[in-house]
Amino acid sequence: MSAEREYQVECLTTKFSDIAVYTFPMKVKDVVGIHYVAVRGRDREEAAVQRVLSKRRISSIRDFVLGGNMFFNTFILNWTNSQVEAKLDGEGRITIPICPGSAQVIDGQHRLAGLEAAMQADQGIGEQKILVSLCIGLSTKQAALIFLNINSEQRPAPKSLIYDLFGEVEDDADHIINRANDIAKELNDNPDSSFHDLIKYPGAPRGSGAIDLSTVVSSLKEHLGPEGIFAKVNLRSLNYQQMVIMNYFNALRSYYEREGLWTNRKKNPFFRSAGFTGAVEYLVSTLLMKCAEKRSFKTETFNELLDLSTDKLLVHDDIKGLDGKTARKRMKEYLESHVLSALPEQDEYEF
Repeated sequence: MSAEREYQVECLTTKFSDIAVYTFPMKVKDVVGIHYVAVRGRDREEAAVQRVLSKRRISSIRDFVLGGNMFFNTFILNWTNSQVEAKLDGEGRITIPICPGSAQVIDGQHRLAGLEAAMQADQGIGEQKILVSLCIGLSTKQAALIFLNINSEQRPAPKSLIYDLFGEVEDDADHIINRANDIAKELNDNPDSSFHDLIKYPGAPRGSGAIDLSTVVSSLKEHLGPEGIFAKVNLRSLNYQQMVIMNYFNALRSYYEREGLWTNRKKNPFFRSAGFTGAVEYLVSTLLMKCAEKRSFKTETFNELLDLSTDKLLVHDDIKGLDGKTARKRMKEYLESHVLSALPEQDEYEF
């Protein structure tokens, strides 16, 4: 198949290991016009590493683009058309024949499908430019190495980290939801967390997880905004907020582990909505300020303040049957009673 026309542009040439890469801007409509997707396990050709497209993800990207957004990260393509070739002229320019089915997608297949869908609703999308990194004639092994590097070695940054980096958008309505979700993810994914692999996400198999994601998010979100208690004690970044919450629950876990109760899903009160939420309410109403006064949010500091008696640990049966509000209050009062018991006697105060 001959090319409809050619596109010539200056490019940046780089080399990663033995793979040459040519990077340049290109109109969306031209990239859509030359690309194709080779799916691993289905298409019998070199460098077929892609997964089957997700319609839901394509729709989400289409809406994202139609909302006035565009992508800053590159689209990685592999030129495979031997009939019409992409050519370098020796002066830093590359010539791309605009010919359908010439460039195999290595990274960006969903973004391109979303852009193509957006073009159907708004042809002006096709005139915008995106950044392309083009390889020529990759082997399956080379393509797989690139694909795995992108999809396994690199982790996406937490959404709410945007607000730590760019404070001017801190009042965005989605901020506290994203922040609470990011903290829940850290609690679930971090092996040192009391809730490692114990947070139940929507769609998870029945019986998996111990506490619903919605419980964690709803109990934390109102305290994480610009006017929340974390900001008031100057704990505004994601890293510090999630460390405080993790250290607090790790302190609680230490008492329950001594009695073999932390992993007991029937007895651990923090694996239920009322127990977890009540514990968070006590943290934000009392302990955060006490720790701030001590200038320490270490697990040891929480242990020192809590000082729970292991022979009188509150378990799920103690709040079972109570309505949600009463159960949360019972948990909060239980934790508070131990802190109050550690207060000095009247004649021990200095005046």
